[in-house]
Formats: sequence, C-alpha cells, structure tokens
Amino acid sequence: MTNWRLLLTRPADESVPLAVQLSAAGIYSSCLPLLEISPLPISLTMRLVIRELASYTAVIAVSKPAARLGLAMIAEAWPTLPSQAWFSVGESTRNVLEERLLPHGVNVLSPDTSGDSEGLLALPALREAARRPGARVLILRGEGGRGTLGEGLQALGARVDYLQLYARYAPRYPEGTLLGKLRAERLNALMVSSGQGFQHVLQHVGDAWLQLAGMPLFVPSSRVAALARAAGATNVLECRGATAAALLAALRENPAPAL
Repeated sequence: MTNWRLLLTRPADESVPLAVQLSAAGIYSSCLPLLEISPLPISLTMRLVIRELASYTAVIAVSKPAARLGLAMIAEAWPTLPSQAWFSVGESTRNVLEERLLPHGVNVLSPDTSGDSEGLLALPALREAARRPGARVLILRGEGGRGTLGEGLQALGARVDYLQLYARYAPRYPEGTLLGKLRAERLNALMVSSGQGFQHVLQHVGDAWLQLAGMPLFVPSSRVAALARAAGATNVLECRGATAAALLAALRENPAPAL
C-alpha cells in the first residue's frame, strides 16, 4: 500500500488532517486544494427558515460545512431544539452534527454503505418521515447542491425547502500547477471528494486532461464516478464514502501502479 502517492484536492482544512491520517498508514500524499468554501451572508430569508425549524419533519445536512453553519444559526435561535428527525449524507457530516445534537438527545442517521444521496434516500427512517401526511424536509446545503436528494424526497410526497449556507469556488493557481506537482513529487493518483471538485480539476488542467484521464482517480460515490467516466476517465476507483476510512479501504483493495 505504501506505493500509493496521492494528490489530495479537498479544501485545505480537510486535506491536511487527511494527509496526516494517510501518513500514519504509510501513504505519501500532497495537497492542492481545488475546492474552497465561502459562507454566504446571513439574510432575512435564511433567518425566517431557521425560525420555522419546528415545522419540519426532518432536517438533512449534506456536508460538513452545511452542518457547521446550519448548527451555528440554529443555536442562536433555538436554545432548546425542537423534536424532529436528523439525517446526514455521510459519516463525517454525521459526526459534526452529533457533537452538537447528541447532548440534546437527538440521534443522527446516515447510510452505512454509501455516502451519497441515493444511499440516504434508501434509509427506511427517512422514507417513513417523508411519507407522513404534511411532511416537510429541510435540507442544509451549499448553493446549487444535490438536486437528486430533493427530487427523491418530493417523489415520496414531502415538501422540500433548502437553506443554502455557502458557496463553492475554485482557487486560482498558475497554469500547469497540478501537472507540475504530479511530476515533481512522482504522484500516481488523484483523489476528489465531490462532483464539483472533479469539475474544478477539469477546469484547472484544461486540454492537459488527456494526459491524466488514465491515472487512478479515487472518488467518493457512484454519482461522482459516473461524472468522471463521462469526462473520459478510464481508471476510476470508487470509495464507499468521503471519509478517511473509506479512502484507506479503497487503497488497500487496489494495487498501486509501479513507481
């Protein structure tokens, strides 16, 4: 497993602790954040949604930034939390939620086998909540994220509202930075944590993508895997979630290219 040499493209505050965990497992990695998060200004509309929190049958956080920012707003408006079901798309987001919610006796549910919208929609508890008469579901997310989740809940009969808490953007680097880093550090695989993160890889490398399309690409879900393959990636390795444990499991299951 030590032959793997990964380029991590997550936001810096996620890539650095992930690199530490990989190093502890004997795996070299290098960070080039290609996705960054910027909180949106808190608007009157956002505050009104939070005031309506008790009217929602279920609340879903789709990411760690959504969980952190949403919980901060909720803490200001709700010293005592209303009774409702809470869900997260993946384990990492669930951990963020539980730190705040468990002391209030609130359990958070997330899929065990896949950290994506499809896995969440398959949870019996969420399906039951969405099918209740008059069910309303609040989704905490970034701008324009995870339309599949809302559509699936609406198909089950729930009314879906969104609280959009942050914007995503691609950091600017000099042309050729990614390719130069791969060559200089003899990296043999890329890792992306979301569909938008993969799109930012494509934007950064431009026409040079053809040089990278055959490189092992670790992705967190089948949805991102499909995006990558549609763009021409030929060696997509699907992790079962976006956690360090999921990535380490995928690294163990797949032999590294010869150095």
